Amino acid sequence: MSDVLSMAITATLGLYAAAMGLGAARLFRGPSAQDRVLAMDFLYVVGMLMMLVLAIRYESEMYFEGALVMVLFGFVGSVAMAKFLLRGEVI
Repeated sequence: MSDVLSMAITATLGLYAAAMGLGAARLFRGPSAQDRVLAMDFLYVVGMLMMLVLAIRYESEMYFEGALVMVLFGFVGSVAMAKFLLRGEVI
């Protein structure tokens, strides 16, 4: 791996960590339930992006599979939360 790519990956992971911190602050402090659901969506998308960057860094396919599973569970969780906010029940 070249030095430029290594520095770019390190910078990207740092910025993603900062974005996750801001998203977590919105999740815990959000004024409404809709803000909290949006923050939860944001956190799982940024987590997936971090896993993809780590897959590039360590040249491992397991991170790609983990990112796919994370997105699938995140989508199901988002649908369940949205349904709960609209109707008051999940099932």
